[in-house]
Amino acid sequence: MLEKIQEWLKPAPFLADNVEFLGVLVLAFVGYFITKKILIVYLSKFVKKTKSKFDDILLNEKILRRLSYIVPLLIIQQFHLFPKDFEIIIDHILGALMALMIILVINALLDAFTEIILLFEKFKHRPIKSYVQVVKIIVIAFGVLMIFGILTGQNLWSLFAGLGALSAVLLLIFKDTILAFVASIQIASYDLVKVGDWIEVPKLGVDGDIMDISLHTIKIRNFDKTITVIPTIALIQNAFKNWRGMIEMGGRRIKRSIFLDMDSVKFIDKEMMGKLKKIKILSGYIEKKEKEIEEYNKKLDVDGSVVVNGRRMTNLGVFRAYMKEYLKNREDIHKGLTFLVRQLPPGPNGLPIEIYVFATTTAWVDYEEIQADIFDHLISVTREFGLNIFQNPAGADIKHLAAIGKGKL
Repeated sequence: MLEKIQEWLKPAPFLADNVEFLGVLVLAFVGYFITKKILIVYLSKFVKKTKSKFDDILLNEKILRRLSYIVPLLIIQQFHLFPKDFEIIIDHILGALMALMIILVINALLDAFTEIILLFEKFKHRPIKSYVQVVKIIVIAFGVLMIFGILTGQNLWSLFAGLGALSAVLLLIFKDTILAFVASIQIASYDLVKVGDWIEVPKLGVDGDIMDISLHTIKIRNFDKTITVIPTIALIQNAFKNWRGMIEMGGRRIKRSIFLDMDSVKFIDKEMMGKLKKIKILSGYIEKKEKEIEEYNKKLDVDGSVVVNGRRMTNLGVFRAYMKEYLKNREDIHKGLTFLVRQLPPGPNGLPIEIYVFATTTAWVDYEEIQADIFDHLISVTREFGLNIFQNPAGADIKHLAAIGKGKL
C-alpha cells in the first residue's frame, strides 16, 4: 500500500520520499481532532448536564484541552521514521514535551482541586491557595528536572544527587518562597487572618478587608476602595490588628468623652432638685440617693447650714447617673459586654466624662448612627443639669469679647 502511494506521488519527489512521515503527522492530527471533539465538546456538554458542581470544575476546558495534546504525542512516539541517531533526539524531544504536558495537566488539576476545596464552608477562609502553590512549585521543580534528564539522557536520581551541591544556590533562589511558605504555615496554624477579615496594618497603610491570601501575597481592599497587596511575610513581621473578634462577639465598642467645664460643677440646690426629679429615668435614683445621704448625715449629726459638711448630690454625679440610665434604656446598647460611664482625670480641655459601652451591631454605618444619636442627646441635655460643655474660644467668641471691650454690647 505504501509502495503504491509512493509510486503515485513520483511526480512530487518530496511527498514521495516523506509519505510515511506525512502520514504519521496526519494521523496525529486526526487523533488530536477526534480527542479534542470528544473530550472538550461532548464531555463538556455531558458534565454541564449533571447536577454536581464538582465534575464541572474537575473536568473543565483547560484540563481537557491539555489532555488532548498528549494524544498526538503518543501517536508520533509509536513510529520510527528517522535514522537511529536522529531518532534518539526525536524521542528525547517527544518525551520532554510529554512531561511538559503532564506537568501542565497536574497544575490544572491542582487549580480545580483548590476550587473544589473552597466550596466547603470549613475551608473557605483558609489559605488553601498558599499550600497549593507550594505543591505547584514542587511539581514544576520536579518536572524541570525530569525534562532536563530526558533531554540530556541522564538518570533522574543522579540529577537529584547533584542538587546537594547546589542546595545553597537553590536556597538563595527560593528564599522568598520559603519565607512566604513559613509565614503561611504560621498564619494558618494560629488562625491569624482569613479571607473576609478586617485588618489594620498601620506601618503599611492597610485598613480594610482581606480579599485573597496566596503563598506570596495578601490582597486587601481598603475602605477607601483602593487595593493594597502586601507580601505574606510582611504580616508576620509587622504588628497588625484583626477586627474579627469584634465581629464574632457581635458588639462594637463606643469609647468617647464629653468634656465639661469644671466651673459649672456644683452642689444641687432645692430648685434644681425639684426640676431633676421630674426626669422619669432619674426619679428612682434620686429618691434612693436622697435617702442614703439623709441617713449618713443624720448618723454623723452633720450641720446642714454649711454646704461642705456631710454629703450632698452634685449636678455632675446626677448627670453621670442619667447617662447610665439613658444608655441602659437603649436597645441598641449591648448589656452583656462592658458597660461603663466614668470620669477621667481633668486636663487643659476640661473634665472628660467617658462612655465605654458596646453597640449591638458591628455594621459601620449603623454603629456611627448609634454613636451620633447618643452624643447628640447627651450634649443637648447637659444644660438641664447646669453643666457647660468645654470648648476652646472660637472666632465668634473673640468677636464678642472685642465688642464688649469697645462698649458696643
